[in-house]
Amino acid sequence: MTKYRASITGIHSWVPKDILTNAELEKMVDTTDEWIISRTGIKERRILKGDGAGTSVIGTEAVKGLLEKTGTRPEEVDLLICATVTPDMQFPATANIISHECGIRNAFSFDINAACSGFLYALVTASKFIQSGSHKKVIVVGADKMSSIVDYTDRSTCIIFGDGGGAVLLEPTDDSFGIMDSIMHSDGGGMIHLHQKAGGSKNPASQTTVDAREHYIYQEGQAVFKFAVTNMADVAGSIMDKNNLKSENIAWLVPHQANMRIIDATARRMGIAKEKVMINIERYGNTTNGTLPLCLSEWENQLHKGDNLILAAFGGGFTWGSIWLKWGYDPK
Repeated sequence: MTKYRASITGIHSWVPKDILTNAELEKMVDTTDEWIISRTGIKERRILKGDGAGTSVIGTEAVKGLLEKTGTRPEEVDLLICATVTPDMQFPATANIISHECGIRNAFSFDINAACSGFLYALVTASKFIQSGSHKKVIVVGADKMSSIVDYTDRSTCIIFGDGGGAVLLEPTDDSFGIMDSIMHSDGGGMIHLHQKAGGSKNPASQTTVDAREHYIYQEGQAVFKFAVTNMADVAGSIMDKNNLKSENIAWLVPHQANMRIIDATARRMGIAKEKVMINIERYGNTTNGTLPLCLSEWENQLHKGDNLILAAFGGGFTWGSIWLKWGYDPK
């Protein structure tokens, strides 16, 4: 019986045109460009504006571009998964809305929420449908409109996040390419350090929760940084150890773009030189589920068939994980 792997056969990303710079944030909260750059590495971030413009706008643009680039007809898509923490609404799933807007009618679709690790979780989930032989064309979207849940009076969080995302097409291959292995973790005890207090069934929206500003991101920065810098680095190192991969075997590290110090720590743990690390945090900030597809899309023309990539992320929950994949195609 043929054993299939899920291989990425195309990628496309999209970000809004409006830019929020550090200089503009200096006028909004008590912060400075130097302070932001020294602690995060971020210089600017994109913001999605417009009445009624939700995360589905980002996802739809990414998927439409992906379909066009890969010559894929909407009716060929079997499954679409959207990783997001900022769905357009509680239901229907943002994946349903994206599918509708893209004319994808023969697929089923659903959302995954694993905070900043969601794109990795979605990739692993999608790969299982491919490996089973039941699905041949699966799209994974990673997108977030973080500006919709950022408190722009809170200088500890408003400097970090931006809007954007991307989408990948997964298809089966019986060659030695594609998603080779993954390690995923979660620890719900981390919830106290990073969460959104109100809006769920535990604490539904009310005038009281709105007045208390409880619908924004709540983050205890030092605690989250401590867990992230250790766990993201360790899981990236663990997947290398598990598969007997050496730093010289790795073409690229694709890290979640949360903080330059976390990215640097992960690269050091893996023994990866900075020139082999995909970094675009300075232009986009932390787009949560959008960071990894944005990186892959921007570096697409530098990727070659057979390249070993390590993807790593850490997110609220806590969630964290890493994927080893062999890139499936050469630059076009």
